Amino acid sequence: MPQPPNMQALLKQAQKMQQDMLAAQEQLKGETVEASAGGGMVTVVVSGDLVVKSIRIDPDAVDPDDVEMLSDLVQAAVNEGLRSAQEMAASKLGGITGGLGGPGGLGLPGL
Repeated sequence: MPQPPNMQALLKQAQKMQQDMLAAQEQLKGETVEASAGGGMVTVVVSGDLVVKSIRIDPDAVDPDDVEMLSDLVQAAVNEGLRSAQEMAASKLGGITGGLGGPGGLGLPGL
C-alpha cells in the first residue's frame, strides 16, 4: 500500500515556494524590458510587474494631420512591452513553481 503524503513536508515546501514567489515578484518590480514600434519612433519601458515606466516619442512621429498613426504606434509599443514583461516574469516565476499546475504556474492570478 503506498505511503500517504507527508502533509507537514508538503506544507513546508508550499511555504518555501510562497516565500520564493514573493521574493521573485519583488525582484521583478526592479527589472524592465524595452519595446518599440515604428522603427523606434515610439519606445516604452515596462517593469516586470507590468507597470509602464516610460514612453518616449520621437518628435518626427508627431504629425498633427495623422494622430491616429501615433496612437497606433503607442498602442503597438505598449502591447509589445507588456508581452515581453509577462514573458520575463513567466520565465522567472516558472522556475520557482517547477511547472506545477500547468502553464499558469499554480493557477493563481498573475502567476
